[in-house]
Amino acid sequence: MPASRLHLVRHGEVFNPEGVLYERIEGFGLSDLGHQMAAAAANQLQSEGIQISKLVVSPLQRTRESAKPISERFGIEPTLDERVIEPWNEFRGLRVGPRAILKRPSILLKLHNPSKPSWGEPLKEIADRMTTAALDHWSDVEGGDVVIVSHQLPIWMVYRSANGLKLPHDPRDRRCSLSSITSFEVIDGKLREVAYREPGIEFANQAVDGGAV
Repeated sequence: MPASRLHLVRHGEVFNPEGVLYERIEGFGLSDLGHQMAAAAANQLQSEGIQISKLVVSPLQRTRESAKPISERFGIEPTLDERVIEPWNEFRGLRVGPRAILKRPSILLKLHNPSKPSWGEPLKEIADRMTTAALDHWSDVEGGDVVIVSHQLPIWMVYRSANGLKLPHDPRDRRCSLSSITSFEVIDGKLREVAYREPGIEFANQAVDGGAV
């Protein structure tokens, strides 16, 4: 039989002192606090007594570092999958805000269609690649659970798609905090959310969550 459950884990806080949109840029690893948050996510999964059959990780540094405590706790090597990576974004490396727009008025040309969005990877493409990856890995094991360490927007797109919600949304409404765990079962070939946990919530007041697209 395939996996029992899929757990989508977001990475911990990233060391990003300049507050830029780090997108897929190399060199953005976890902060000291981010490592603590990643350990909290691993502890949460371990406390639930699950058996992990497969650990899938986005190839970016922050997700690989977030997966390390899970790998060590469960004695399982991670599998890299480009399909669960952060979406591409035209604003990579920038601090997007009123000041950035004043310095680079051309940014406004990228803002004409927020629902797609016009400045980055289309939301439907994100949802499709993430959902396909999740279902592929779910069916690739014989029992146990699959953990996928990914990023905020890809995880949120899976959630909205699985619940039949429109993909365009207000980013401020995303329920996908740093090191959160969103769990799904597969019913009749479709993902169904069964749980959401925030093991890193004790660090939330100290954490800065500002570089996601």
